[in-house]
Amino acid sequence: MIAAATIVVADDHPAMLAAVSEMLDRHGFDVVGRAADGQQAVALIEATKPKVALVDMRMPRFSGIEVAIQAASVSPETSIIFYTAYGDRALLSEALDVGARGFVLKEAPLSDLVRAVERVVAGEAYVDPVLAGFLVSGDLADRLPALTQREREVLRLLADGLANEEIGKQLHISAETVRTHVRKAMTKLEANTRTQAVAMALRQSIIS
Repeated sequence: MIAAATIVVADDHPAMLAAVSEMLDRHGFDVVGRAADGQQAVALIEATKPKVALVDMRMPRFSGIEVAIQAASVSPETSIIFYTAYGDRALLSEALDVGARGFVLKEAPLSDLVRAVERVVAGEAYVDPVLAGFLVSGDLADRLPALTQREREVLRLLADGLANEEIGKQLHISAETVRTHVRKAMTKLEANTRTQAVAMALRQSIIS
């Protein structure tokens, strides 16, 4: 018998967390962890290395985006599906930037959520039909931000886990200059955090 796909579910609403987890159990998935906030979600993903993490986008301590970025480090094989009440182009773009494999709106029927999980487990991607039009419009990929060579170097070293001081030593510039390059790169990439800027630059092949 084939083992059931393992799943971690993260949502800060207890009723939603219970309902979704129980429904996935009923459909033959193995819910190996339930998290009530983003920090707990990352810990569970690291501990259980699930096939899929179903993550609410707006949670205390870490947002869904931050969970996805950290999950990529602690459990690279885990596929992220975002489950959110907020469906807009910017959020979808952000989700794709951090490598999410699925994006489901909470207003959708629970059967859509099961379908999304089934598709992602099978190695496919799933975007809620309400938002799929944003992808075919081409608006998400109409331009790549123009980063300078130095900004790309700084982001690449950030991606390698180096601190500002270490990057400064390697590039023979001050830590303050490193911070300035990071801020400029974040602005160009429209990123809220330096981690998000790195994820977006990797996703768009600005750095490798």
